[in-house]
Amino acid sequence: MTSTPHRTHRPGPGAAPSRRRSSLLSLMAGLGLPLALALSMSLSGGAAQAAAGGDATGFPAKPVRLLVGYPPGGVADIMARTIAPIMAEGLKQPVLVDNRAGANGNIAADAAAKSTPDGYTLALVTTGIESVNPWLFGKLPFDAQKDLQAVGATGRVLLFLTTRASLAPDNVKDFVALARSSQPRLSFGSAGAGSTPHLVGELLKQSAGFEAVHVPYRGAAPALQDLLASQLDFFMDPGISFANVRAGKLKMLAVASARRSPLFPNVPTLEESGIKGVDYDTWFGLYAPAGTPPEVVARLNQELNKALSQPSVQERFRELGGEATPGTPAEFKATAQREMKVFPGLIKGLGIKAE
Repeated sequence: MTSTPHRTHRPGPGAAPSRRRSSLLSLMAGLGLPLALALSMSLSGGAAQAAAGGDATGFPAKPVRLLVGYPPGGVADIMARTIAPIMAEGLKQPVLVDNRAGANGNIAADAAAKSTPDGYTLALVTTGIESVNPWLFGKLPFDAQKDLQAVGATGRVLLFLTTRASLAPDNVKDFVALARSSQPRLSFGSAGAGSTPHLVGELLKQSAGFEAVHVPYRGAAPALQDLLASQLDFFMDPGISFANVRAGKLKMLAVASARRSPLFPNVPTLEESGIKGVDYDTWFGLYAPAGTPPEVVARLNQELNKALSQPSVQERFRELGGEATPGTPAEFKATAQREMKVFPGLIKGLGIKAE
């Protein structure tokens, strides 16, 4: 009589914890270990995993890299360095901020897209990665729609229609009237061709029916300096002119958002000022490589939202002229989809190209 070889089933890494523990106990019992000792060893392994911050998937078991697509000291960098230590506390693993500035966030996004989809590499960039850059830069080494997975929004930064102090109008209606009749045309600056302040400035021109000369800069700070020096007439300020507005060195006429800013409650929205359809903010958020396990994305989103719900984080974001925006990956994705209905056509229609 031929005997059938005995085959021991070994649960894979994705097996349920209870099944793995049962198999481990059986193995230990087979080796002659007392049940109490076997049970103690099994439970201590689970405790060690919990102490390291891991869950049933084993995530996270090592530090998480957060690639910031913009230079140190900017809004995105400040957001990242504000939430990183709080997320690290929840994950029980370091969250390491790594600035990969350049190409409107493309460098950081490309590095994240090409990393292992395990949740240990994230990119903090704007929704422009999806709604602007593919049309602004032409061919890119990654496809944001296919190669990246939204984790969640970190926050939005409002844009303010701000003018030089010596420009006569004190309200949007008079500003539009001046812009329509001005010869030479008014000039406006932005943080660069295709940046959200640039695109929203173009939308303002279209909606209000006037022409103006766009002057692109390498960042919002140089544009602010030229506005203060009266070398520009206006710009869509991403939250860096507040001190100058309060000091009377610049004028703030409106906010290009769906509602007023709590920092400037007396400043109306463009909608309230008679300009329809110009209510776009700059949205920042976290992306992971496509293929990252859903449970890992869910854990990252959970820890992100915990950080964004902290009063200290919300206050820091308000100081930037923005707002912390806890939410789901789907909600963040929907923001990019809304922009994609407008920005690509605007870029193509105006022939805007990356510098």
